[in-house]
Amino acid sequence: MSLKKGDVKKIVLAYSGGLDTSVILKWLQETYECPVVAYAADIGQDEDWDAVRQKALDTGASEVFIQDLREEFIRDYVFAMFRANAIYEGVYLLGTSIARPLIAKEHINIARKTGADAVSHGATGKGNDQVRFELTFMALEPDIKIIAPWRFWDLDSRNKLIDFAKRHNIPVPVTRAKPYSMDANMLHISYEGGILEDPWAEPPEDMFTWTKSPESAPDRPVYCEIEFERGNPVAVDGTRMDPVPLFARLNELGAENGIGRVDLVENRFVGMKSRGVYETPGGTILRTAHMALESITLDREVVHLRDSLVPRYAELIYYGFWFAPEREMLQTMIDESQQVVNGSVRLKLYKGNCQVVGRKADKTLYLPDFATFEEDEVYSQADAEGFIRLQGLRLRIRKMVEKGLR
Repeated sequence: MSLKKGDVKKIVLAYSGGLDTSVILKWLQETYECPVVAYAADIGQDEDWDAVRQKALDTGASEVFIQDLREEFIRDYVFAMFRANAIYEGVYLLGTSIARPLIAKEHINIARKTGADAVSHGATGKGNDQVRFELTFMALEPDIKIIAPWRFWDLDSRNKLIDFAKRHNIPVPVTRAKPYSMDANMLHISYEGGILEDPWAEPPEDMFTWTKSPESAPDRPVYCEIEFERGNPVAVDGTRMDPVPLFARLNELGAENGIGRVDLVENRFVGMKSRGVYETPGGTILRTAHMALESITLDREVVHLRDSLVPRYAELIYYGFWFAPEREMLQTMIDESQQVVNGSVRLKLYKGNCQVVGRKADKTLYLPDFATFEEDEVYSQADAEGFIRLQGLRLRIRKMVEKGLR
């Protein structure tokens, strides 16, 4: 949408306090000559929020909102996604993707609260985030005006951004810039760009800020037990906890034991391939445990049907369709299946490995009397002959026809 001065009355900007959004904040004021509200979402990243607030005010924000969304993020987004065991292209646990719809939803809430008729973000025209943010805006507030400066302004290089910041007395960090970009929340940290753009280059060890390397992780394994109710984790090692402290505990366990590092080349929604390196310690543990509990509590055909839909569900999250009817429909089906996923899983964590070593449930479908290799009185092995003959009937008929026997 091409907007000019006078087209908007008030703008809410998704603001982080970094170079890009600080410049955008001032640029919006100059370009549209209207109040700009700064909004920041706390989803578990390590930030000095007082400093972020002050910098936004110093840069000219008419109001500043810093929203603590950690509880909602873990409870309603992360846990919902992990009830489906969602994973994108078999590797990526969607740490950035799942945060964007929540950030955008609160963005719209702030716009409504402040009477703003426009929203703005700092996502570039090459990435996935622009799609995730704007699809959510459209789903929740169809008439909102959207301003995406990176798609049309002339400040298209880091040097130009720095020059603009200096002209407007916007503080620019004097420390050496990291040769890659980072995004963090309670679920993961991502690293992209810069030195990672060569897919043959190994990520430097000093890049990782969260997890220990498997080589430097403890030399003794650590055991932990996770209890689930209706597919959601509710306790770790016998201690019941609310979602945020529980997930923080899983992150601690995973990070200390070198768990959750992933290096992949993914297919972005906009069409290009992108190399990303991720740290997802708690999420890796949670997904492993959840799948183990499902193995003894879910019916085979339910699992197979659900698993056939997981790639589509993961794509919907990755592409930004969290608030689309098809994602909501899939979520309803997935959540219904989770009513029986109640029990505990014991894991062994050791130097980057997360190994299931035990699982139990009051209503387990795993019955030793049927599964045993020893003598039993509940299963007649002779029944298998007729079962196999019926399964093979169509195969026999096909070959008989080929040979001209019928």
